[in-house]
Amino acid sequence: MDYQAVLDDIAATIQSDLGTAGSVADYIPALSRVDPFQFGMALRTRDGLEAWAGDALTPFSIQSISKVFSLTIAMRLAGERLWERIGREPSGNPFNSLMQLEREQGIPRNPFINAGAIVVADYLVTLDDDPESAILNYISGLCDEPLEIDEEVAASEAATGFRNIALANFIKSYGKLDNDVSTVLDVYFRQCAVSMNCVQLARAVNYLCRDGIHPLRDDRIISSRQARRINALMLTCGTYDTAGEFAFRIGVPCKSGVGGGIVAVIPDSLSMCVWSPALDAGHNSLPGQKALEMFTSRTGLSVF
Repeated sequence: MDYQAVLDDIAATIQSDLGTAGSVADYIPALSRVDPFQFGMALRTRDGLEAWAGDALTPFSIQSISKVFSLTIAMRLAGERLWERIGREPSGNPFNSLMQLEREQGIPRNPFINAGAIVVADYLVTLDDDPESAILNYISGLCDEPLEIDEEVAASEAATGFRNIALANFIKSYGKLDNDVSTVLDVYFRQCAVSMNCVQLARAVNYLCRDGIHPLRDDRIISSRQARRINALMLTCGTYDTAGEFAFRIGVPCKSGVGGGIVAVIPDSLSMCVWSPALDAGHNSLPGQKALEMFTSRTGLSVF
């Protein structure tokens, strides 16, 4: 299949609609200034073929896409005990909901809502002497390029992340957080502020379409069973309370971020990333969703 031609055609279609709907994530000041008239798309096949179109080389804040990588590291280090404090069910609520966390006594519904990612960060603080560097180096190794944290975004998140602070303190009050709240949140805020482009992200998540094998080498990152579990969580929980809609319309495991990025995995086939900053009410990229739906419709690729 000529993936480059498919991406070029999708990018041309999406470009004509940019700016007509959606809005950038204005609750994080550093993201509110991002130009919404941007769109990029990239993919990497299981065998290493890469294709990209549009603004695929423009870096952006990966935000909650980082949760895929922190979860992978935590699964490697903590194994099954990770799930003693995190559920594996769709939330059906906004990603920063406090009410659900109270009803379920400090146990986040899954690792991809904010509360769950904060618990994952807590595990990393316990299990690694320098979790921030561990996350950054890990992602850099996956795409074979040096990456950086956008310090402006990290500072902006820390200055305005009041709900995340509340979530972390809530979890701590139930005895489900082992480390100092500020230390855990610093790791969480900074992982979300990692800056990447579509090509790098499509490459970085490629291990999830290769049964846990590194995108560029033949060494194993995680077991094939763990890779399947992460893909399952992405399908059911990766786009918050719109995961059902994503499964219905797009039909592949996805993980979104409020920076406008969405990564998608088609097991045994390819991984991809789309990016456009304009979000819908569920905080997922509107142009990104359309592009993914066009891609799976035109290629016939799906997990169903």
